[in-house]
Amino acid sequence: MNIVVLGPQGSGKGTQAERIKATYGIPHIATGDMLREMRELDTPVALELRAVLDRGDLVNDELMIDLIRERLSRGDTVGGFVLDGFPRTMRQAEALDDLLRELGRDLDVVFDFQVPNRDIVLQRLLARAAEEGRSDDTPEAIQRRLELYDRETAPLVEYYRSTRGNVVGVHADRKVDEVFREIEDALAEAVRHGKAPVR
Repeated sequence: MNIVVLGPQGSGKGTQAERIKATYGIPHIATGDMLREMRELDTPVALELRAVLDRGDLVNDELMIDLIRERLSRGDTVGGFVLDGFPRTMRQAEALDDLLRELGRDLDVVFDFQVPNRDIVLQRLLARAAEEGRSDDTPEAIQRRLELYDRETAPLVEYYRSTRGNVVGVHADRKVDEVFREIEDALAEAVRHGKAPVR
């Protein structure tokens, strides 16, 4: 089962993607984690990456596409994957389409994590920053990332809805277990209608 989770930061994508991984036995590919690991390296790219992430800006498409290409070419993704944090731009979405075509795969489900009240997102992110000590979770950087999400990533929901018809809206402002029940129901439905293979 090949899954993409879309939604603003703080909508619970990472938490739910981890539960999908544990329940369905497919890797959780979190670009945020990959980038945070890279930024700790002592290289010129890491230095540049640190500045971009601390500002709350998006990492350039070329680097993101290369990272995902390398990750999806590994054997553990053959049975499926859950992509969290990619694609974030139309260019990345088109590159993912091309890459999946090359690999002979398709996207089964695109989850759209919806949190209409942005105060909830802000509180979640500030709590996470305090808990994990993340330097990129300042109120200014959070606000910038939310604006970037609305401008660059939110339009991908309509792109997938019109080209694939496989978008499932998730009410992500509820308790973790309630959100996951909604995800499980949607995945069971996708399997029933033959949109996703049973693994």
